[in-house]
Amino acid sequence: MLKQHLQFKLSQKLSPQQIQLMKLIQLPTLAFEQRLKQELEENPALETGKEEVETQEDEFGDIYDNETDSENIAAEDINIDEYLSDDEVPDYRTQANNYSSDDEERTIPYAAGVSFTQYLINQLNTVYLSDDEWAIAEFLVGSVDESGYIRRAISDITDDLAFTQNIYTDEKTVEKILRIVQELDPPGVGATSLEECLIIQLKRKEPTPSTDLAIAILEKSFEQFTKKHYTKLIQKHNVSEETLKDAISEIERLNPKPGGSYSGNNRMVEHIVPDFSIRITDGELELTLNGRNAPELHVSREYNNMLEGYKNAKDKSKSQKDTVMFIKQKLDAAKWFIDAIKQRQQTLYVTMNSIMNYQKEYFMTGDERKLRPMILKDIADEIGMDVSTVSRVANSKYVDTPYGTRLIKDYFSESMKNEQGEDVSTKEIKKILETVIGEEQKRKPLTDDKLAAILKEKGYPIARRTVAKYREQLGIPVARMRKEI
Repeated sequence: MLKQHLQFKLSQKLSPQQIQLMKLIQLPTLAFEQRLKQELEENPALETGKEEVETQEDEFGDIYDNETDSENIAAEDINIDEYLSDDEVPDYRTQANNYSSDDEERTIPYAAGVSFTQYLINQLNTVYLSDDEWAIAEFLVGSVDESGYIRRAISDITDDLAFTQNIYTDEKTVEKILRIVQELDPPGVGATSLEECLIIQLKRKEPTPSTDLAIAILEKSFEQFTKKHYTKLIQKHNVSEETLKDAISEIERLNPKPGGSYSGNNRMVEHIVPDFSIRITDGELELTLNGRNAPELHVSREYNNMLEGYKNAKDKSKSQKDTVMFIKQKLDAAKWFIDAIKQRQQTLYVTMNSIMNYQKEYFMTGDERKLRPMILKDIADEIGMDVSTVSRVANSKYVDTPYGTRLIKDYFSESMKNEQGEDVSTKEIKKILETVIGEEQKRKPLTDDKLAAILKEKGYPIARRTVAKYREQLGIPVARMRKEI
């Protein structure tokens, strides 16, 4: 049996302009500069820099008053007053006094160089290899991941050489060439396991009793080492505790991810440019928006002259009218972009100003224990904006403070109640947890149960599983892995 029913659904669609504005708000400073450059290249009616303003009458208002043909454009379609200003300081200026100039940051260096793979291949050029050996070595280098490891079985690599490269060889030959690849820099590259990676690095060092013992531990007692069963290691290798400590110290100085140390790998080095700056002046907080987010934009005067030429022309041809339509389109786009930049600046400033005032006690002292619990909705409600807008600002913008440069979202945190029933930030609890772990006896690290008990004594009654969650978020391993001798 078929049934009919009526369903009402309320939906709101964002206009293309609103979507573009949201994207502009989300862009950090460097990406915004690229977007601005792109717009300037694509729209000749938009120019940057300080314009030489001339006082002029409203001479374009009646540009189409005498036109009656149906093909003509109505006068109201192009209101030049919307794009120009007669003021000495035009209102399209997007530069304001509360934006810092940051002139010294005009040029941002970017890392340049070859890829990690090419870096390894360049080293291979110095090694004498036959054509077949070179092809195998090149294939092995291409199998090295960004951490510096070859994580595929030798048998699989041998099969791939046959199927994809028409190189028919055996595993013994591939292993022989692999040893050559493992002699390349950085030390440890081309290893097939963590154990092998550490051993390769140790064998590159000058032999000492400590390095010899370290190699023996990795080769014969790797599992006991990873589990920190120090008593078993002392018994198995028949060494003193001090000798074992020296060997373990050698291992801890090694690089478990040799590929990560190469700065010219496939990932571009990220340069952080703060979007805001907070300073303490005469006991008060002072917020400035990076001046690079506040460019000086204006409409091209050449386009105004073109309109004036059309106005003064006696005979207005079809091609001239098409040109005016093109000019109108570009003027509309230029005006919208200038307005969007203004809205972006206002949104960024208002949002960060609200965050700064909300966390005033922290910004005045730098004490993370003074951070108040704060979620996106708290700021959104205060400034009358959508939570998604605040999120776009918080998740992509950095602020330079007297205590360092940080991502704005780092100042947001959930809350929980202490024994006095007061709301405290989870960041405050994590800071205390980090301090407690930092002061523990490394020979006998505190378990999560003991950490929970200590936090409870300090007035923060949280469960063991919550302690474990916070510890993991701080990147701190379990007690057994924190043990030292």
